[in-house]
Amino acid sequence: MNPAPSPLPPFHDSLDASFFEVWRLLQEGPRLRRNAFHMPALATVDAHGQSQVRTVVLREADPATGRLRFHCDRRSAKAAEIEASGRAALHGYDTATKIQIRVAGSARLHTDDALAEAAWAGSRIMSRTCYGIAPAPGTALPTGGAYTQPEDGADLDLSRANFCAVVVTAERLDFLFLDRRGHRRAGWARGEAGCGEAGWTGTWLAP
Repeated sequence: MNPAPSPLPPFHDSLDASFFEVWRLLQEGPRLRRNAFHMPALATVDAHGQSQVRTVVLREADPATGRLRFHCDRRSAKAAEIEASGRAALHGYDTATKIQIRVAGSARLHTDDALAEAAWAGSRIMSRTCYGIAPAPGTALPTGGAYTQPEDGADLDLSRANFCAVVVTAERLDFLFLDRRGHRRAGWARGEAGCGEAGWTGTWLAP
């Protein structure tokens, strides 16, 4: 006898519930290290117009402002690409729940302002040392280990000089839920305040 199928989630046929689920999962990402949205993929475009993708650690997601924050080395290619274009996209997929979330919007580097200082102060020592690696990320090396990194507890002034926080202000969201009883996909675009919740308007999309 086959077991009864699990009930469909509340967001299966509700745009409002789907929107809530997007931000609930994104907010869980920074808090839960094993969460599928803790380490989303970041997409940018380089100086040659080529797409670049890498993994980042999501540090904050705020549904009220639509902002997502991660950290990077200001000497890195991704920092240069974000500074040049002012744009970025994030992608995450949870294999357990079969949910995909995509976020696209404007992006800004914060290096020496209050936001950067607070982000640095909230970082663990082991994370801070990564920004003191020399030479800069992406530099060609003669051997795999031909770089230096500050020891834990060492003077981290150089590391701080290389640190920056990146804030992506979401302008578009895409949510996909896969289920054999009926996939569901929804998208939202953010316009002027007063248009839907916090300026968002949403619609169902063909999966």
